[in-house]
Amino acid sequence: KQWYQRRVRGSLAARSAALCKRALATEASSNSFPLTFGSPYKAVHDNAPVKQVDIPSTTGHFGILPQHVPTIAILVPGTISVHTEAGEVQKYFVSSGTATIHADSSVQILAEEICSLADIDEGAVRAGLEAAQGKLSSASSEADKAAAQIEIDVYQGMMAAA
Repeated sequence: KQWYQRRVRGSLAARSAALCKRALATEASSNSFPLTFGSPYKAVHDNAPVKQVDIPSTTGHFGILPQHVPTIAILVPGTISVHTEAGEVQKYFVSSGTATIHADSSVQILAEEICSLADIDEGAVRAGLEAAQGKLSSASSEADKAAAQIEIDVYQGMMAAA
């Protein structure tokens, strides 16, 4: 029995250590990382070296730096800030999507819709929000209610970003 307990404890310790090693992005060593950021309609960055990316996710807003722990995040409507190597901060609105941070510190962000914050028309966003709220109040099916709520969430995210 003691032999078995020692073997199980040793095995668990070895597996835990392996998991901890995999959880750290130890392969990256510079102060930048490659970013691929795009949508089905537009490529914003293709393996561009950047210093930091801030994203809105279902678990909250967070920043990505070199050697970030590998992660997969679901994007929510909001602003993505890209800090370039030159010190410039580029801001984009995304409606939804995913972000994947790999063990080598490369980051891939795929969004359903992307637009520069400068391209947001606040008047059009307000009108769209009002129309979506009207759809929600008149929706009879659960599917129609869900679709209207998604529109509202996106327009509210755009209003906050603008």
